[in-house]
Amino acid sequence: MNRSIRPDAVLIQAVIAGALSFAHLHDLAAAAGQSGWKAWAYPVSVDLLLVAAWRRLRAGRDRSAWTWFAIALAASLGANVATAGLLDLNDVPAWLRILVAGWPALAFLGGTLLVHAPAPPASEPDDEPAAPEVEVHRTGTLDPVAQPPAPAPELTTAPVEPPAVPPALLDHARSIADAHHNSTGQPITAEALTTRLGLPAPTCQAIAAQLQLT
Repeated sequence: MNRSIRPDAVLIQAVIAGALSFAHLHDLAAAAGQSGWKAWAYPVSVDLLLVAAWRRLRAGRDRSAWTWFAIALAASLGANVATAGLLDLNDVPAWLRILVAGWPALAFLGGTLLVHAPAPPASEPDDEPAAPEVEVHRTGTLDPVAQPPAPAPELTTAPVEPPAVPPALLDHARSIADAHHNSTGQPITAEALTTRLGLPAPTCQAIAAQLQLT
């Protein structure tokens, strides 16, 4: 699908700025002793390093990319300022000739480091669902949450032996039972004997058991 290129103010401005910067770099390189095709290669080298550093910055945070972006920007901006009448292009100082002559090695080093530097790790999106947590238990063990509670131990009560009844008390209870039988014609009950004796219930139950009362 063909896309038509429409004129844009920003695009036109970028072309004009790039052409002026390119011309300034060429003029400075030519004034520093680089003649012929070498003077035209300098602006290409500066712009390529600037673009490579910018692409590296857009890919992620990289401190070395900031360094090379600043170096390329300083070279481009310095050429623009130097050719604005502040520097005599017919009498270029020695330090500037040294910088222009050493630029190819510096640009080659920067481009190589930018290309072969490891890519920054990509950040994961925050809206990505988290993986479910899987709880792993060792074989032969139960999850403490799912393990059934241990049954309560059964309480075993030892049989309670009836209290010992003195013979005199047993004879007294027997006489009460006989008197009740003679007067009513019916055997005395355990409840009635307990009421007549007025003793603790375990003692009366022991007496009723020995007298075989119900």
